[in-house]
Amino acid sequence: MEYLTIQELVETAEKKKMSIGAVVLEDQAVQMEQSKEKLLSQMEENLRVMEKAVESGMDPELRSTSGLTGGDAWKMMQYAQMGGITGSFMTKAMARALAVSEYNAAMGKIVAAPTAGSCGIMPGCLVTMMEEHQIPREKIIEGMFTAAGFGIVIAKRASIAGAQGGCQAECGSAAAMTAAALTEIMGGTPKQAADACAMAIKNQLGLVCDPVAGLVEIPCIKRNVGGIMIAFSAADMALAGMESKIPVDEVIDAMKEVGDSMPCAMKETAQGGLANTPTAKQMKEQVFGKKEV
Repeated sequence: MEYLTIQELVETAEKKKMSIGAVVLEDQAVQMEQSKEKLLSQMEENLRVMEKAVESGMDPELRSTSGLTGGDAWKMMQYAQMGGITGSFMTKAMARALAVSEYNAAMGKIVAAPTAGSCGIMPGCLVTMMEEHQIPREKIIEGMFTAAGFGIVIAKRASIAGAQGGCQAECGSAAAMTAAALTEIMGGTPKQAADACAMAIKNQLGLVCDPVAGLVEIPCIKRNVGGIMIAFSAADMALAGMESKIPVDEVIDAMKEVGDSMPCAMKETAQGGLANTPTAKQMKEQVFGKKEV
């Protein structure tokens, strides 16, 4: 496969009566000239890294190198014990997404899924599915191959880089990939996975990349929490039978169009948006010192 369209993935999966994850695994084994067992082992290792990042990121004393972030994952997990407005399942997922993102900011080892700035979304969702819904690891790993296939298409048709397409290309892509994975993990069809992907992207079109002080911390970490909410809700909408009226590949193309039209100040340059607020400028001075005139 060339991974130029999601429709190609859907049609191939339907023809072979397989999940998209199984199709991607089979295809990658051929393309990379490796056994499926070896690729499964490599993906298993990715999952273990995600789990370790969740665990390490829960340290209440964890702080980023800049000192701007850290400790919020622990606070959210404590809050999750009380249920929260959205219930313990969602609040624990939020805590796990925060944990991975904060661990990344503290220079911990993470899986860029698809980027470091969006690294908390997939583990926040998938580890929570394992821990709270007891979904077997094998199903989660297959879902990660589903996410990978969708991610390849998004990267080719649009972008997964904030510097090129804004945060819609990072957290948007991560939420879309994860929504597709969640849909297949829960028994959804390839078409439903595609619809979930489309609905997740549509809910983040236009999201700018405006990191305070140029660091992948503020507002990136909390946007990962928003990303998991969108991933879960998009998957639930698809599993309920809702369809994206705009085909997923057209949605991805729209994301590219929106990204291309964004001004430079809104694409990871830290020149606009939240990065240009008075408080953000003070934070930058706090980290890097005042700029000499």
